[in-house]
Order: sequence, then C-alpha cells, then structure tokens
Amino acid sequence: MFVYNHDVPMEDLGNGVSRKVLAHSDNMMAVEVHFEKGAIGPLHNHPHEQLTYVLSGEFEFTIGDETKIVKAGDTLYKEPNIMHGCRCLKAGVLLDNFTPMRKDFLE
Repeated sequence: MFVYNHDVPMEDLGNGVSRKVLAHSDNMMAVEVHFEKGAIGPLHNHPHEQLTYVLSGEFEFTIGDETKIVKAGDTLYKEPNIMHGCRCLKAGVLLDNFTPMRKDFLE
C-alpha cells in the first residue's frame, strides 16, 4: 500500500488541531496531527498502544503523572489506558502510531 500525503484530506478537529489519517490496517494506524501554537491535546486515555514521533515544533506532554518538554526528533510511548495529553509550545506536527488501529478515527 502507498499513501501519498497530498491525497489525504486534513480533518479540522477545532481549537488549532487538525489531523490526517494515513496508512492503516486492522492492526496498526499512522496519523499525522498538526497543532497551532497554544493548541491543547486534552488529557485522555484509550485501550491502544501509541507511539508519538515529534516531526516539528515543541510540546509539553503529560503521560501518567510525568510532564516533560519534547521537540522534533523525540519519541513518546503511551501504554494502553494511560492518561496523556499535550500543550503545543511552538507550532508543530506529530506522527501518532496506534495498535490496534483507531476505528473511531474512521467514523
């Protein structure tokens, strides 16, 4: 499967956050998430494992009871059901990878 970024529609999630659902199967999914400076990814949890790679920008991330600043080139792991969220300090893009795939992102 080939997925060309320019062919994937951008979904506006509101409040300075938008996303593109990229390649996916039943077992995994890649999602590009764009943040404007000051945008918030509210604290939440889900039953999926998640790896986040910071493509650009700078973010204050909370995972469980730990909060740290991350920037381009950094990677974060979120185990299933752990509370996590972020605040965008400098406009940027995250690449989120989920297993299994997020069916809720396709509805």
